[in-house]
Amino acid sequence: MEAAATATARHRSLVDKLKAHIEILDPVTWISVYPCLAGGVMASGAMQPTLHDYLLLLLLFLIYGPLGTGFSQSVNDYFDLELDMVNEPTRPIPSGRLTKSEALWNWSIVLAVAIAAGGILSWHIGGTRGMVILCSFFTGLFLGFVYSAPPLKLKKNILLSGPAVGISYGVIPWLSANALFSELRPEVLWLAGLNFFMGLALIIMNDFKSRDGDAKAGMKSLAVMIGPRNTFLVAFLIVDLVFALFAWLAHDWGFGYLSWFILLCLMVILFVEVQLVRDPQNGVSFMQHAVDDGFGHTIGKSEIHEHNAFLRFSLVNNVLFLINQLIVAALLGMKYMHS
Repeated sequence: MEAAATATARHRSLVDKLKAHIEILDPVTWISVYPCLAGGVMASGAMQPTLHDYLLLLLLFLIYGPLGTGFSQSVNDYFDLELDMVNEPTRPIPSGRLTKSEALWNWSIVLAVAIAAGGILSWHIGGTRGMVILCSFFTGLFLGFVYSAPPLKLKKNILLSGPAVGISYGVIPWLSANALFSELRPEVLWLAGLNFFMGLALIIMNDFKSRDGDAKAGMKSLAVMIGPRNTFLVAFLIVDLVFALFAWLAHDWGFGYLSWFILLCLMVILFVEVQLVRDPQNGVSFMQHAVDDGFGHTIGKSEIHEHNAFLRFSLVNNVLFLINQLIVAALLGMKYMHS
């Protein structure tokens, strides 16, 4: 009986340790790059329904999801132990479920696998397209490391952290996915730029959740420097300009009906923004149920009023932006298929 109990305890301990290693890679964040990857592939209009192309797409999703994004999240937890003890004490390291040395092994192994996989994919594609994929992915790995690691620690200043996130989550996934099956489409460069600024706006507001810890640690997030209300105004202005430019581009590319739909989405976004600026705690409260119960495990939960307001805004904004991205990517793909 004692032997069986000991074996069961060891098994449970191993399972808990594996869960902690997966948790530090933060699987929820992996999906953040997938819409851009899907859009880049669709806009190429060149992917074929073959096993070869499906395997290439799967490898790209693994490289940017569990490996690339997972690496950056693991590194972030490793170097931000003191902050997480204040802001997120339930994370694997501050909660004691992983030691710092175990976390080091975690992101080191993931990094090695990511470099190998990215190198193989780039070599297989070859030429200029292979170089685009290689440079994009290694840029992402570099930014994912220096974002949290000293001495650069880009997250210490919003002037550096925002652009780093915009490039990592908005630009390079579009470019890599497009280069996987075709030469870079000029429209994709525009869409990557839109995603850069959208990512910048969202990361500005995401800092609400760690404002107290950032202030104590001397981190210069916009929420710390200019306060929550002004941070909302800056971020919302960027979002609105992104949607307006998106509508103009859609019209310029010949997608007239889509441009009107994007403007309609902008009207919805403006309505939500006004409510949240007036009352972050109760604005668009009808969305709170979706945040808490419908998407709470995906986009997170918060007890901080401003960050909770950001989550409600993200749910509306991200869905509308994603729908329009995928529609325009499909239209571009059809245009290039016919040409």
